[in-house]
Amino acid sequence: MSSSEDHSFDKYELLRTGVPRLPNDSAAVRKDVKQRTQSQVNSFVGSSDPVAGQDSLHRRRLSADTVDQQSRLLLIPVDETLDELLATEDSNKHFQITIEDTGPKVLTVGTLGSEGFRKVDIRGTYVLASLLQELTLAKDSGKKEIIIEESLLHENPVDRINRFIRDIFWPNLTRCIDGANIEMVAKDSKDWTADPRPRVYVPPRATDQLEYYRRIAKEHPEIRLDVQVLNEKITPECIRDLNAAPGLLAIAMDKYIDKHGQAQLKGKPFIVPGGRFNELYGWDSYMTSLGLLLHDRVDLCKSMVENFTFCIEHYGKILNANRTYYLGRSQPPFLTDMTLRVYDRIKQESGAKDFLRGGILAAIKEYHTIWMGNPRLDPKSGLSRYRPEGIGVPPETEASHFLHVLTPYAEKHGISFEEFVHKYNTQEIKEPELDVYFLHDRAVRESGHDTTYRLEKVAADTATVDLNSCLYKIECDIARVIHHEFGGQLSVPPEFQAFGAKETVVETAAAWDRRAKKRRLAMDKHMWDEEAGMYFDYNTVKEKVTGYESATTFWALWAGVATPRQAAAMVIKALPKFEELGGLASGTEKSRGKVDLHRPSRQWDYPYGWAPQQILAWTGLERYGFSEEAQRLAYKWLYMCIKAFVDFNGIVTEKYDVTRPKDAWRVTAEYGNQGADVRGIPREGFGWVNSSIVLGLDLVNTHMRRSLALLTPWEVFEEATKDLSVDGYGLEMMEMKRLGESRSIVGHEAFTSGQAIHQKSPDHLERSHAGGANASPQH
Repeated sequence: MSSSEDHSFDKYELLRTGVPRLPNDSAAVRKDVKQRTQSQVNSFVGSSDPVAGQDSLHRRRLSADTVDQQSRLLLIPVDETLDELLATEDSNKHFQITIEDTGPKVLTVGTLGSEGFRKVDIRGTYVLASLLQELTLAKDSGKKEIIIEESLLHENPVDRINRFIRDIFWPNLTRCIDGANIEMVAKDSKDWTADPRPRVYVPPRATDQLEYYRRIAKEHPEIRLDVQVLNEKITPECIRDLNAAPGLLAIAMDKYIDKHGQAQLKGKPFIVPGGRFNELYGWDSYMTSLGLLLHDRVDLCKSMVENFTFCIEHYGKILNANRTYYLGRSQPPFLTDMTLRVYDRIKQESGAKDFLRGGILAAIKEYHTIWMGNPRLDPKSGLSRYRPEGIGVPPETEASHFLHVLTPYAEKHGISFEEFVHKYNTQEIKEPELDVYFLHDRAVRESGHDTTYRLEKVAADTATVDLNSCLYKIECDIARVIHHEFGGQLSVPPEFQAFGAKETVVETAAAWDRRAKKRRLAMDKHMWDEEAGMYFDYNTVKEKVTGYESATTFWALWAGVATPRQAAAMVIKALPKFEELGGLASGTEKSRGKVDLHRPSRQWDYPYGWAPQQILAWTGLERYGFSEEAQRLAYKWLYMCIKAFVDFNGIVTEKYDVTRPKDAWRVTAEYGNQGADVRGIPREGFGWVNSSIVLGLDLVNTHMRRSLALLTPWEVFEEATKDLSVDGYGLEMMEMKRLGESRSIVGHEAFTSGQAIHQKSPDHLERSHAGGANASPQH
């Protein structure tokens, strides 16, 4: 099919009115019809007419039939239609309908008005995939027959993906931990002991939880729940010894009164990264919270902050995840920004100030005891590193994963592989070189960027741009909060200090402001490269930058570390190195180097793109006034994600190959790609990608969203706007005028100009539009 056939609409008419001009196309006049479909729980998101513009999509994706002025209701028997649909259209036999299936791409169904007698054709990959999704949900709920409004099958894909995220993905990714599900969530596929069983560890000061879980174990002996009290002081030796009986770590719970008037506990809910997880993860939760807030799930975000506060109070840090083998390591820290965003939404509620105080106190404790403590702080440079403590082979990974590393040592000592692993872990055998290897391996895992050649065999010695940007942001956030919300001083009780503290201490805004300025100077001195126009990681052993080009350089924009001049240099010099067809690549091909059978691809390197890198870059560019660049990158990322959603049965995956034009979700690096195993209907997507889609759609303007719904590549959209001599900002003004909104251009310019001026002093205590409690990656 030619390009002209694929996009048979007038692009100028589309950009002027938002509606494609097609032959014999008239405005759809639709009746209000009671919805009796499976997936459409709520009204369409962000569009009063979800049908508008659908006929102009690729005809292999959407129906070539015109949509009736009055949307038809279809009467569909579930089982026989599902069987027929899969038999004729699912040629790959993977319970999906995609552009790679070779079926006729047409199915005949009956209308409700004729009680199924009158037949109509349903055509196109996207429309048939939508039908498959509705039928799958109907079958899951035990329905034998359903009524579907035909327009739902032609639903604007921008609206559909947003709705799926809000109404299907978020609920299916929500977990909590309490007696109702402890048997399921406490089980661990990584428990390789002789007697794997549900096991929960409770911190000694959480006495109410200890009593609660012991009661659950007594009342339900069939689940064999093992309830243990965790040591008060957690050491590397303690973590190693827990590997003999690994378990789940208790997190925060709410108290309530049941129907019998008895006090009870229930778990505070949280979002997991993907469908196979049951644990509370660190930086995944922050990234996911950004999209949840735009979907008004403030309650869930607040709950996750309270879970993190509990973890820091009792375990000393926000954990990689709440399992015993993660007790030694954290993940990139975002707690202050997450706390401030939630607080901004609840500040008028009772208890909001206590919530804010709890989040900030927890961040202060983690800052001092983890990120600015031994061994993570490099005292000479003043910069921090990912450098978790640990002994032996990482317990969450089977020793056989390191077969190629450990076998030579076992042969050296003349013992079996299993015996060597045991003696090495118990330190009966000392191997300093192996200790260094696993020190870096644990550090890569703590960074969240596992794996990448950027950090391989050097991670624990590397002060990264990403970590130090996060710490700078924390320092600025705490300074602002103490100054504005607590009168310049904040009392810190012993439980939010280092282990063994007895007295309350006072933190001041001025001290945190000085810390931020000191870190910014250190980053400028050791990380900034004027010629390259970007920040580089700093090797604290070699005392020089690594030179590895990574998209984490843009975290400095998100945090506000860069000056306006440095930000401009990054946009001019650095940004082109990372920008690809689908947004930002994690690194450059030059820095990654050659890959082959002996040096395979790593998932956090080129050509793969990840949602956190996109989100933080968009926010950072917006912060410094580079809105056009932010919108362009967001458009490219969204186009890639939405195209995969349309072409491949609703797929939303953990990461993407941002250089692939057709099937960017296919990733050949280690660990595969979470979210790719869709059967019938996508049920979870992937947490931070879901969030990036919600954020991106909020960032781009109305015309961009309409073009994304038509699967218009960035180059086509850019050419159309160029021909019209109108940029994205002008299109937004045109849309405001068309809708009769009263917002003035002068007011908008005054706002953005004020923001740009405001950002010239990133060390200020005043809250910035893009970086403080009100921060979000959009104007």
